[in-house]
Amino acid sequence: MEAQAFAQEWIEAWNAHDLERILSHYAEDVVLTSPRVRDVLGDASGMVRGKQALREYFARGLARLPDLYFALEGIYAGVDSVVVRFRSRDKRDVSELMVFDPYGFVREVRAHWSCDNAN
Repeated sequence: MEAQAFAQEWIEAWNAHDLERILSHYAEDVVLTSPRVRDVLGDASGMVRGKQALREYFARGLARLPDLYFALEGIYAGVDSVVVRFRSRDKRDVSELMVFDPYGFVREVRAHWSCDNAN
């Protein structure tokens, strides 16, 4: 999938709060690393491994934030990856590096959250 189309669809899936649509972008063996994992799951490693664990993480996040909304701020294409930059509902800047497997599914995510709450 082309980077811009992927990013737009990914953001729309999140803003629709459609868990199955969100998960459709990810490989079964996905690994996600994010500072939010510590808050949502209480896992100090900040990592989620596998699509089933990702389902639980995303479901908890959606339940905790019924007003969740992401505003797309930028898209950066790589060879087998994309960085999606967006602003979260709490006005923090977020960038996620997503690496794709050969089938077009996200196999690795590295999320980076702004350190400045004032953004």
